[in-house]
Amino acid sequence: MYLAQPILANAVGFAASKLTPEGKVTILALAVVSVFSWTVIITKARQLWIARNMGKKFFKAYRDTRDPLEIARRGEEFDGAPGYELYFVGAQESEYQLKNNPVQITQVRSIAGPPGPTATGAETDVLARQITIKMSNSSFESVRVSLERAASAEALSLEKGMIILSTAVAGGPFIGLLGTVWGVMETFSRIGEANSASLTTMAPGVAAALLATVTGLLVAIPAMFAYNYMVTSIRAITQELDLFASEFATALEHKYVDSRSIAEEVREALMGSGRLPAPMDHRPAAIGRTVAQGFTPDPAKIEALR
Repeated sequence: MYLAQPILANAVGFAASKLTPEGKVTILALAVVSVFSWTVIITKARQLWIARNMGKKFFKAYRDTRDPLEIARRGEEFDGAPGYELYFVGAQESEYQLKNNPVQITQVRSIAGPPGPTATGAETDVLARQITIKMSNSSFESVRVSLERAASAEALSLEKGMIILSTAVAGGPFIGLLGTVWGVMETFSRIGEANSASLTTMAPGVAAALLATVTGLLVAIPAMFAYNYMVTSIRAITQELDLFASEFATALEHKYVDSRSIAEEVREALMGSGRLPAPMDHRPAAIGRTVAQGFTPDPAKIEALR
């Protein structure tokens, strides 16, 4: 290894001293590509490292909660975690829909024991009503769209700059090959003009020409390894984002979306307005919307709902 270093340094130094103007232009172009490539490698490696570590912390914090909006309401932040960025957009849209397009739900339940028989047969237990704010299915569609948009934006952010690495991988060797072929062509042209085909005449030009190919490979090889590793990491993070978007949307739907049938809405609305007696078994009634004061129910429909 000790002996190889001076030999390699001497070879590169000798070839560099014999570079033609065309070879210098080629190596300068490869140097520019290398600078961009290493800039992307360093910044993207840092971004992916932060995304993985902060993502683990965020997913652990999220799955330790019972309410899907609890992290946002506590004001916790996980900067650099793609999952948190998606979560924040979904939570923000959910809070907007709950505030600006609310569905007021009345939960009716008995807080007294079973009523005893009365002379008139009237219901005598006490009913408690709890108002809950939820969102409609149409509002929830807006939340779904915002989650999909956020997932796409995060995927594009992760893939940003990867085109430079793929260009370095594919273009570096070809740029170097161009410089080599150009240099060899110049060498043979000079040999033809000098009418001398000795090794001493050919060697400097060929060595200088081959330096362009070596430079192209030195640009492409690190970019190739970095590109393959980063593409695999980005694909894994993107799949994790898609799964989390579905998980978060499902949790929001279970907790904050009004998912009753029309029959349940009518029945529970009547109970919430006091126009329909509570169930005889005194189990907690389901959820119902507030009914307009001027609404008069059809007795036949009420009997059918019972």
